[in-house]
Amino acid sequence: MKKIKYIIISALMLQLFGCKTDTKNADNGQLNVVTTTTMITDLLQNIGGNAINVVGLMGSGVDPHLYKASEGDVSKLVNADVVFYGGLHLEGKLVEVFEKMEKTGKKAIAVSNALDKKELIGSEYFASNYDPHIWFNVTFWKQITTYVTNELKKADPQNASVFEKNSNKYLEDLTKLDAEVRAKINELPKDKRILVTAHDAFNYFGNTYGFNVVGLQGISTATEAGVQDVQELSKFIIDNKVKAIFVESSVPKRTIEALQASVKSKHHDVAIGGTLYSDALGDKGSVEGTYIGMFKYNVTTIVNALK
Repeated sequence: MKKIKYIIISALMLQLFGCKTDTKNADNGQLNVVTTTTMITDLLQNIGGNAINVVGLMGSGVDPHLYKASEGDVSKLVNADVVFYGGLHLEGKLVEVFEKMEKTGKKAIAVSNALDKKELIGSEYFASNYDPHIWFNVTFWKQITTYVTNELKKADPQNASVFEKNSNKYLEDLTKLDAEVRAKINELPKDKRILVTAHDAFNYFGNTYGFNVVGLQGISTATEAGVQDVQELSKFIIDNKVKAIFVESSVPKRTIEALQASVKSKHHDVAIGGTLYSDALGDKGSVEGTYIGMFKYNVTTIVNALK
């Protein structure tokens, strides 16, 4: 069954790689934009507004590290004028698709291209050698906003003024977000700023806002946490008197529950402080379903649990 599915997807991919025609929405002339993660989908919706048609491949709670393209996804890519994805091997299973698209003239843009690689966090455990969770640095997200805006202008010059106006408004909102986040974090003493999560998604957050971040799994959820990892981290939690640890919406909670059990087996207690949004936003229509709402929710959850 899997082999048949692979053959079907491969055939659709051949259609994709051979398709170079203008696919603007025939009904209203909108630019058809396909995005991967929910963070990127939200960004394009903020910049493009009603001037573009945005289709996101991944929904709430979806892990981009393990995501595989479906037949429907390939069809969406075929009909796209522009595709925006994270890059830095965030979408590990889709890398080959995007690389082939670029070689055949289809516009596939990695938003991480906006950033200076010298500012990124290196990782010997990740395929790209860089941590791909760049959205947890608001300054990076502002740079990406400007970059994406310029790419949309190139793809649809007629709506350049719309993109510019929306982008400027969104950049103002991101500046306000950063100020609010810093004010909330200042409620938490520096010695309590230790963030233990399911995997290393929050390193940029830690660097930016002064947290010591420790993930049970590696930067990619494709890596598995072993018994030794759990034992070492439980000792770290006890030694540093960490009050709470956190599960993630896109990662199974069993690893953090195992960590909590390990700590308790050593006659210490650590609470599960809540669920953080790491590789995906919350449900569509909810406050956490937007980048700004997700960021505020995460910070409030972290600070309140660690106080």
